[in-house]
Amino acid sequence: MENSNEATLTPAEAHGRINRLKENLATVIQGKEEVIDVLVTALVAGGSILMEDVPGVGKTTMAKALARSISAEYNRIQFTPDLLPADILGSSIYNPVDGNFNFRAGPIFCNVLLADEINRASPRTQSALLEAMSEQQVTIEGHCHGLGAPFLVIATENPVEYHGTYPLPEAQLDRFLVQLSLGYPKAEAEVEMLYAQATRHPLERLEPVMSASEVLCIQQLVREVTLSEDLARYLITLVERTRNDERLKLGVSPRASLMLFQAAKAAAFVAGRDYVLPDDIQRMARHVLPHRVMLTSKSKYDGTSKSAVIEGIVGDVAVPV
Repeated sequence: MENSNEATLTPAEAHGRINRLKENLATVIQGKEEVIDVLVTALVAGGSILMEDVPGVGKTTMAKALARSISAEYNRIQFTPDLLPADILGSSIYNPVDGNFNFRAGPIFCNVLLADEINRASPRTQSALLEAMSEQQVTIEGHCHGLGAPFLVIATENPVEYHGTYPLPEAQLDRFLVQLSLGYPKAEAEVEMLYAQATRHPLERLEPVMSASEVLCIQQLVREVTLSEDLARYLITLVERTRNDERLKLGVSPRASLMLFQAAKAAAFVAGRDYVLPDDIQRMARHVLPHRVMLTSKSKYDGTSKSAVIEGIVGDVAVPV
């Protein structure tokens, strides 16, 4: 796994890499500029990504395109009901020749882990990713093993109403920086897709445009983006509103505050700025917060969506001048 910190980029060079990455992804999934922008923002923020939608709209393709666009080691795990935690983390194998147990690393030891259809595995297997997503390490049989840098999980899931799915626990959802939905493509984009894949899938022609060490460098530049104290208080006000909203049984955690803080700075950097605007916080709140809240039973029966609640909160809180 590549975890070198040797790459050095100026902000201008970093923006050039980011734009090339967006163009790369756009060749694979047409007509999804907003999804691509948030995907790249999550990458440079150093957070994991959860993509939920019906089967066949391009979740796995988008995830593979992002992984292939970065010159880093990545692995894919197809989650199934019979998948075990050891299949992800690894285990010790007995060697009869020398009588010792040798550790065999699982596919989680990489830079980018594609967890395909994550909610088809049991909750016990899903929870195997918790420590890795929070601390970039895993504990196996009492021993702590560090993971590569950068490390992120790109997970896809089908809606929980579909047959054979298990809802992700709140603790796991809280580890994902953003949740995205691709949705069906527009008619014109779908026509372009037909011809783009007529002879060869665009994914096969995809070349890396960024190295793992460059991703680390850009993530460091994102940390240096300025967010004023007034905007930090505005961000916390949004978070507190979720904890007091009568439509919600569960508001967002302090981890969400930290992740929204980092996501807003990443959004500003992707937009070419070294300072955060209220728009950055508002835009990223719509992707960072909804999957972390829990509706009351009454809100569910009323047909209220989590996104609508967050949208309402963002619209109600006054923006600092």
